[in-house]
Amino acid sequence: MAAMTPTTRYSDGARDTGEPDAGAPARTPARRPRRPRPGIWRGAVLALTGAYFLVPLVASFVFTVHVPGRGITFEAYTELLSADGFTESLLLSLGLAAATIALSLLLAVPALVAVRIGSPRLRPVVEVMCMLPLVVPPIALVTGITTVLRWGPEHLSRTPLYQTFIAVQNEKFPVVLVLAYTVLALPFVYRSLDAGLRAVDVPTLAEAARSCGASWPYVVLRVLLPNLRASLAGAAFLTLTLVLGEFTIASLLGFRPFAVWIVSISGAQARMSVAVSILSLLITWLLLIALSRAGTTPSTAAAAPATTSRKEP
Repeated sequence: MAAMTPTTRYSDGARDTGEPDAGAPARTPARRPRRPRPGIWRGAVLALTGAYFLVPLVASFVFTVHVPGRGITFEAYTELLSADGFTESLLLSLGLAAATIALSLLLAVPALVAVRIGSPRLRPVVEVMCMLPLVVPPIALVTGITTVLRWGPEHLSRTPLYQTFIAVQNEKFPVVLVLAYTVLALPFVYRSLDAGLRAVDVPTLAEAARSCGASWPYVVLRVLLPNLRASLAGAAFLTLTLVLGEFTIASLLGFRPFAVWIVSISGAQARMSVAVSILSLLITWLLLIALSRAGTTPSTAAAAPATTSRKEP
């Protein structure tokens, strides 16, 4: 039985059975059509995503600089610094954001580390408690806060707690907003820190540091926190964006941070309000870049100090 020879199809439709043909011209095998590369689709998706975000920003910028009948003018930006309440509201929002970040991390980090090391069974309970602010609407939260703030001075006017209720409502720095924002930020802080703690073998690191004589504050500050740098930066950024953009609670409580100030001037000075919105977005992006660089900076956890050292005789 004769063995079958492989055939090759050429671009002109002819076939080659493997037998030599001295008089036939040289032919090149036909090439299969190339499939589109995944890079093309990725570029298209990236371009559409960029257009989705950039087109509204460009349109907003054009609205702020183009005045019908006058042409291009940058008065909306040059008048920002001299606008009544701009600097005060911006500094107030940044101060509230810094205080909220510090308080939320101070509450969440020790609690999650303690649960991870000592009581893993309590993790579902802590998770449910931290996720509750997502279930309660902000309008319900601010209604409860308003009720408590009204009830306190009426029933505690003859006690030292009366001054506490007055102090937390100080317009220069309303501590009550820090407390409310901390509650709202707990779900985001918890998710960010929980993801970081899952990626680190916390019990092993803590046990190794403790066996070398390190105290618990040293373990948390010098061993665990350097390994949670990215998670801490993510939690801080989410809290910052929440505070800078929050409007409902601050407005109903009668305070005037940055978001409330933008809405208050939007009726009389529309172009300036849009310019302030663009400026706030740029500030948020810059802070995001700073926090991202802080979170990705390589760092090594410090070794726990040894309790004793002996010299070989």
